Amino acid sequence: MARCATCSAPLAANTQVCRYCGVRNDIDLHGKQDFRVVDAGGRRQCPQCGIGLQTVALNREADLHIERCAQCFGLFFDPGELEALLDGSVAQVADFNLPLLQNINRERYQPERPVKYLKCPVCQVLMNRMLYGYQSGVVVNRCRSHGVWLDNGQVSHLLEWKKAGGQLLDRKKTAERQARAGGESAKPILRSDYAVPGNRTGGEAEILEAIAAVVFKLFE
Repeated sequence: MARCATCSAPLAANTQVCRYCGVRNDIDLHGKQDFRVVDAGGRRQCPQCGIGLQTVALNREADLHIERCAQCFGLFFDPGELEALLDGSVAQVADFNLPLLQNINRERYQPERPVKYLKCPVCQVLMNRMLYGYQSGVVVNRCRSHGVWLDNGQVSHLLEWKKAGGQLLDRKKTAERQARAGGESAKPILRSDYAVPGNRTGGEAEILEAIAAVVFKLFE
């Protein structure tokens, strides 16, 4: 369980603000990733806070540069960067732990969370909401051209998911879908079958989101 960087109180799942001291915590980077700020305020804007995103370098064999909001601690990854972070942070596993994956999914999935479509930090076009991998419970915001936005805590969630074999299970399910479709090309880990186009508005978007949630439950 994560702990508050200020008072060391335990932080519940999906929580970044400490209920004891009120401090907002960076769940994904502080104490978990060795990083440094290389640009304190770039042109890309946080879709949650509307401020310029920092560029941070994750210190590994080859520095990985991603964008970070200094206020809400959300992270923006250019195409391929999130997968590079997962692959560099978690060793490949030989099997999946389905009970643990189901527990992670139940603990982390937030069906009651209000649906909010966010603008891409680069092009300012509304992003699609997509389920990242089978049994992950993580819904990310994706711009097809520029990358993926994750709220604070979602990277840590995906690291837990991968350690439990989630990526391996997702690939297995993808192969099964491909076989049933008679050779249809495999879909990427970002599950486009759960996408709700960002240009939908009003009740139509809410209906599509509800349908996606029902389909998601069927795969639990």
